[in-house]
Amino acid sequence: MMHPHTEIQFVSEQVGVGVFATKLIPKGTIVWIKDDLDLMLTEEFIESLGDLQKADVYKYAYLETDGIYVLHWDHAKYMNHSFKPNCVDTAYYFQMAAKDIQPGEQLTCDYGTLRGVEDFECISEEGTSRTKVTANDYLTYYEEWDEMARDTFKYFNAVEQPLKYLIKKQYVNKVNAVANGTAPMDSILTLY
Repeated sequence: MMHPHTEIQFVSEQVGVGVFATKLIPKGTIVWIKDDLDLMLTEEFIESLGDLQKADVYKYAYLETDGIYVLHWDHAKYMNHSFKPNCVDTAYYFQMAAKDIQPGEQLTCDYGTLRGVEDFECISEEGTSRTKVTANDYLTYYEEWDEMARDTFKYFNAVEQPLKYLIKKQYVNKVNAVANGTAPMDSILTLY
């Protein structure tokens, strides 16, 4: 589920649409969390669909570690990629704002964190030499993503968290301990 202060807006002909903040979303805020309304699909089921449905599912779904594809039920599926994202993934099935996201600013994540992604060329971005997302990005950049998440967790308890109630039961105590600084954060690599 996407943060309630977001909406879909047109980006460009090349990109299509994206997810934008409608109000300030402070650093440390959960901006997306996997919830019970997200569709869990097997590859067998996806392959049984018509060509148009199948293409959309593969375009918008991501692969879980157990071989299940997750298709978001809300506008989370329109979150675009950036090599300099303003949102960071965690090992707890949610993303946080890695910086203050201003009203009208697009929310972005690094698609390299999506397991099983096929290699693809990206629109070039100023300030980065990366031009391609690869299936190996997970193994190459996890330490960078973990550092972003550790820094972001420092703000977790200082900001309003409208999606906190959706944290999966098995992660609540761990997330609270990480946010309080009493336990180390699990690496996103644990999801690989």
